Amino acid sequence: MRVLVLSVTAGGGHNSTANAIKTCFDGQGIECRVLDTFEHTNKLLSRALSEGYLFITSKAKLAFEEGYRLAERRKRTADEKSQTRLNGRLLSRKLRKYIAIYDPDIIVYTHIFAGIILDVIKVEHGLRAKTVGILTDFVFHPYWEETVHLDYVVTACDQLLCQAKKKGFSDKQILPMGIPIHPKFAKQADAAEVRRSLGLDPDRTTLLLMGGSMGYGNITETVEQLYSVEQDFQLIVVCGSNEKAKAELDALPHRKPTLVIGWSNEVDCLMDAADAIITKPGGLTTSESLAKRLPMIIVNPIPGQEDRNTEFLLNQGAAIAVSDTYPLDEAIWNLLSSPSRIALMRQAIEQIRRPDATENICRFIREIGEKKAPIDAPKN
Repeated sequence: MRVLVLSVTAGGGHNSTANAIKTCFDGQGIECRVLDTFEHTNKLLSRALSEGYLFITSKAKLAFEEGYRLAERRKRTADEKSQTRLNGRLLSRKLRKYIAIYDPDIIVYTHIFAGIILDVIKVEHGLRAKTVGILTDFVFHPYWEETVHLDYVVTACDQLLCQAKKKGFSDKQILPMGIPIHPKFAKQADAAEVRRSLGLDPDRTTLLLMGGSMGYGNITETVEQLYSVEQDFQLIVVCGSNEKAKAELDALPHRKPTLVIGWSNEVDCLMDAADAIITKPGGLTTSESLAKRLPMIIVNPIPGQEDRNTEFLLNQGAAIAVSDTYPLDEAIWNLLSSPSRIALMRQAIEQIRRPDATENICRFIREIGEKKAPIDAPKN
């Protein structure tokens, strides 16, 4: 069996999801390739998208928010003349050739734009491979209705069933299996032991602050706010690739016990050490936090999908969100003053966490991939 995973570099989540799937299949001896869709079909477009995404989400958030809102408000259609499908048609030739040569049994896509190209190929040329789309957030982004001709869509949890149906997917297409994460996040280590290994007090309340892989937000300012909270706790701060923030924090007088880390491949262990996490609500970080049963304090969401992730988590009772009128110091004080609130958040987390998502999705893919399928006839 051969599996092709189509990703797009726009932030880190889509590639992380793709690599989680590949890692699982590699461990099972199943052939699996990950292809950056735009890098293969149009390198200039790929570079513009990846660099533009980082710029606009960090330097032009209002413009990104308005663009996302316009996409949400547009007339929803899977019409062949829609601009997204026209773009997909232009990019489909190289991808169709690649698929014909590799001849996968299953094609997984982790970004909606890759899915639209794939949908165009299936409708206009037919496709032998079964197709599985994977949401990497707790919301259906705009344009997912343009992939309804494909076979399956994996959602973060059952609570997205209503959204999926509004997009035009049928019950048999919808798989509420979760967002694929590295299997190590499905395991839980003893918090006290992990804290001790990190040089922290094993018995002290521990908060984990993460700025995402790019270290978004003013991390130093956030730490200063946390130092102003009167309760006793210790901090783990992950700066990601934000070297400036790490240098500032290293030089900052620590008014509470604080462990400052730059880039880390052991975020799972850091989560094991924590009682709660302060983070922006990216789909992958959120899924990893839920897998570790961590109550979330949401800061600095990127407008668009992360706003929608925030709404979802708040409505499910799994998080609290900081705002201009509810600052971080108040949020932390209230949370740490109410053990019953933390217990209720953990109960809510149990309803939506999917720690075994990667394993379950790969098992489903194996089952459908072992059934050789004839090529689907074009829909036209």
